[in-house]
Amino acid sequence: MSGPLAGLRIIELAAIGPAPFAGALLADLGADVIRVDRIPAPGVVADPPARFDFYNRNKRSLALDLKRPEAVATVLRLLARADALTEGFRPGVAERLGLGPAVCLAANPRLVYGRMTGWGQDGPLAREAGHDIDYLAITGALHSIGTAERPVPPLNLVADLGGGAMYLAVGVLAAMLSAQRTGCGQIVDAAMVDGVANLMSAFQAYRQRGLWTEGRVENVVDGGAPYYGTYATRDGRWLAVGAMEPQFYAALLKLLGLDAVALPAQDDRSAWPALRARFAAVFATRSRDEWVEAAAGREACIAPVLSIDEAPSHPQMQARGSFTRFDGVLHPTPAPRFSQTPATLRRRAPAAGEHSRELLAECGFDEAEIDALQEAGVCHTVRH
Repeated sequence: MSGPLAGLRIIELAAIGPAPFAGALLADLGADVIRVDRIPAPGVVADPPARFDFYNRNKRSLALDLKRPEAVATVLRLLARADALTEGFRPGVAERLGLGPAVCLAANPRLVYGRMTGWGQDGPLAREAGHDIDYLAITGALHSIGTAERPVPPLNLVADLGGGAMYLAVGVLAAMLSAQRTGCGQIVDAAMVDGVANLMSAFQAYRQRGLWTEGRVENVVDGGAPYYGTYATRDGRWLAVGAMEPQFYAALLKLLGLDAVALPAQDDRSAWPALRARFAAVFATRSRDEWVEAAAGREACIAPVLSIDEAPSHPQMQARGSFTRFDGVLHPTPAPRFSQTPATLRRRAPAAGEHSRELLAECGFDEAEIDALQEAGVCHTVRH
């Protein structure tokens, strides 16, 4: 084991979306994350195949039928030696399984119980179905992102992962630190709507100061400012331009061969559409890579817009080792970096039940008990 969280154990009740991604972050940083998986149906092939299941890398898998009381009792035995549990069910589901916070904290008063939902544990929408785009919609974030004509979902990076998984991971870490000091566990209620609302802090402030309009592509960092946006190049590719500060804007104008004296002021919003068109015409005269070469060392804040396939080959990404080949697949490297306790890729994502036998043995089950659990359909094990 390596990483700053080595020695910590987290039980993850299998779910989709932000909860397993939060678990992957913690596992990358060295925590022993045990994923309690559903028992796979006979003959069903895992989707995705384990080697492509990046959200479950560095974890171990115990497959149980949580509808069986023996399986619930097994999880409670695991929790006696755990620092945290995470779940991503709708409100009330964990309680119906017999693994709600009250039961789990009774089994281990130092336990941190992390809950991940979209709408939150309470409120009029708490039990409604939803996905990333829906949670993003009610925070004001989705309305602010896209073209002038319509909002555009920013992949599932903002609500699912940024406002969900990251806040769950931070919350669980903070609560575990508190438990170490106080000896008392607690519940962490992480909701995507809360996380995204928090991520929107600066824009809420800008709006209340009168520095942000309700329209899209009218503001400094939503594509409205000509010095902060994307431009097509002669070869049909794109450049990203982020020359916000005056010195960088001056460098941009110099790169483009434009005379600042003959142009409107940088922050004259009424002139932004015309200035953007002027920039676009100049950028269209060269290829993307020609502009990147011309901009090198000029501090004009220009970068190529790379595709997913291109990104790993960029010299900066290669110099940083931002991608790592592991188990025959190219993975994003664990982040952030630590000088003394480096995070590593040490396990591929497991098949459901791949570690059932070893985990049950760690909890004190003998071979006969493990075989009995499997024969009764309570547990699924994989013999190596």
